[in-house]
Amino acid sequence: MDIESIKIKINEYLQKDLKLFTTSSFQTHSIVLLHILSKIDNTIPVYFINTGYHFPETIEYRDQLAELMNLNIQEVSAFTPRHMQKDANGRLLFASDPDFCCFLNKTQPLEPVLAEKDVWINGVRGDQSAVRKAFKVEESAPHNTVRFHPMLDWTTKMIELYIKEHKLPRHPLEAKGYLSIGCEPCTRKFDLESYSREGRWFGLKKTECGLNTDLINKQ
Repeated sequence: MDIESIKIKINEYLQKDLKLFTTSSFQTHSIVLLHILSKIDNTIPVYFINTGYHFPETIEYRDQLAELMNLNIQEVSAFTPRHMQKDANGRLLFASDPDFCCFLNKTQPLEPVLAEKDVWINGVRGDQSAVRKAFKVEESAPHNTVRFHPMLDWTTKMIELYIKEHKLPRHPLEAKGYLSIGCEPCTRKFDLESYSREGRWFGLKKTECGLNTDLINKQ
């Protein structure tokens, strides 16, 4: 979708008095959607799921973008304290059961938001993985929520051109070789011989967090 089409769709939702929100991991590729939304309606809540495992640089970048774009940042976090997120052997779940770790720290905290809102503006792109390429612009989500994917047909080149055109700042860890940045324990520097998202959940045979599980299961 081009920017004007995104604006038209957002306004259609708003005219129907639907409650909109977006989520962001605050990586460099995330900021194009945030910038577009800030120009359309900067009161739309931007939920940051604070797992407690983010790099300090990600928190700093989030705050920088919030001030730059006057974003309405809302933070949610796990209901289960991190010191209780351990398996039977006392190991933290990110090391032994990353799927359950993602459920506790990403999926479950967003449930109340989904129950309250109507439209989840989600920034996934089709060129990020084969799974995401199969997504549609609009998909059903839990609690009768609609997932709206305005960036689905955007490419990495389009993202980069937009960032350059609008002189937007980049995540500080990119310069150190981190291209797909998630929680610190599960993120590694980019390997030129691997797919870009494999820097996430390193060595865990995992390519998506729980936030996309429902759509994956529909494929």
